[in-house]
Amino acid sequence: MKPYPDIMTEEELIRYLRIPEVSKAVDFHNVIENLKRMHDLPSIHICRQPLYPLEAIVKWVEKKAELVD
Repeated sequence: MKPYPDIMTEEELIRYLRIPEVSKAVDFHNVIENLKRMHDLPSIHICRQPLYPLEAIVKWVEKKAELVD
């Protein structure tokens, strides 16, 4: 079994990106909203619920890491 599902909820994404460990924000959902708005974090909506495809998130992280190198 994979540690994260193919389509993650916002709570799962927060854990996947380790937001509690790297952010001083009080509300981690605000961090995700900022990443969506300012950094093109990929998401889809199903029944008005934001969901995050794992494969797209992995590619997004890799792309961001390339910009740092």
